Amino acid sequence: MEQFIYKKSAGITALSASITDFTYKKHAHKEYAIGVTLRGIQQYNLDGSLQLSYQNGVMLFNPEQAHDGMAHDKAGLDYVMLYIEPQLLLEVMEKKDIVRFSTPIVYDERLEQRIICLSNAILSGKDEALCSELFLSLTDSLIQTKHTTDDKKDHALIKKAKDMIHSNLGNVLKLDEICKELHLSKYQFIRFFKAHTGISPYQYFLNCKIERAKQLLEKNRDIYSAVAECGFVDLTHLNKHFKSVYGTTAFEFISHLN
Repeated sequence: MEQFIYKKSAGITALSASITDFTYKKHAHKEYAIGVTLRGIQQYNLDGSLQLSYQNGVMLFNPEQAHDGMAHDKAGLDYVMLYIEPQLLLEVMEKKDIVRFSTPIVYDERLEQRIICLSNAILSGKDEALCSELFLSLTDSLIQTKHTTDDKKDHALIKKAKDMIHSNLGNVLKLDEICKELHLSKYQFIRFFKAHTGISPYQYFLNCKIERAKQLLEKNRDIYSAVAECGFVDLTHLNKHFKSVYGTTAFEFISHLN
């Protein structure tokens, strides 16, 4: 049975998931995503290569790192995941510039246990102060085990394109305007963008709309304002795309957060 439970505390969103047949559509998160495979094998494509996270595997995703996801076999899988805003992680790590995880999957018992402890605390509604302390312990483990490296900056044209996309999430994707601004043909731009990000401009645009809808749902708990502000046709349209990334409808997502 497919199950997705989201809770948020201390600025961190925790997910407890059990999946059998569900498949995540290719997407990316603006946050860091750190998780543990508890049972089964998590299979996903990341940066052009197939990744398999076995039981006790620690999965490390960088912001805007495109990936999909599914159970490797019919046995299904259980896992937990933490979504951490970049500025929050940098604040706790006392870093000014974005850092990147250098390895997508590691087997590190201490790190694994600290992820599970923080996930359990958030999901069971423990005090925010405790969750903050557990997050600090987790961050210390990341620093000590040297799973991070300094970030490589976005190509200037990619950054400009992303900025233009983010400024028009409530409208249709204006590909011609972006291409004109970057002095590239439409097909040059699509090829260039996908080569640098691992995802097409339209997929990135749609992904940003879904991310924005999630932010609004967390802030306002108002599904229909999220539909309107993010330019979805209706609630069905939002739910279709929201579920392909988060495994749950917008209403179910809100009900778990409360």
